[in-house]
Amino acid sequence: MTCHARVVLDAYDERCAISGLRLINGGGRAESPSSAYRPVEAIGRDIISNGIALSGTAHWMFDRGLIGLSDELKILISRHVNDADSVRSFVNRSGRVLAPERAFQRPHPHFLQ
Repeated sequence: MTCHARVVLDAYDERCAISGLRLINGGGRAESPSSAYRPVEAIGRDIISNGIALSGTAHWMFDRGLIGLSDELKILISRHVNDADSVRSFVNRSGRVLAPERAFQRPHPHFLQ
C-alpha cells in the first residue's frame, strides 16, 4: 500500500465513502482501497483531496460510471444501472459521500470533473 493510500484510508477511518462499511480482513487490513478520481498519470495530483476510500464494489461501480459524485458530494446513480434499487440499498442512507471532517481531506471539485 502506498503512503498516499494509507493517508486516504486514515482520513476516511478505513470506511467506504459510498456505503459507510468498515470491513477489516483477518490480517487487520481494511477492505476499502483508496482510489484517485483523476489518475496521477492523467494530470491528477497525488494529494488527499484527489482520493477517496472505496470498497471493491463501490470502486467497480465508480470505474464503470454506474455511480458518480456531484460537486456537493451527492452520490449520483446512473440511469443506465440495471437494478437501481440494489445500488440505492448499497449507498449509505444520507445519499452523500461520507467525507472526512477536515475540509482539506475532502474530495476537491476540480478532481471530480
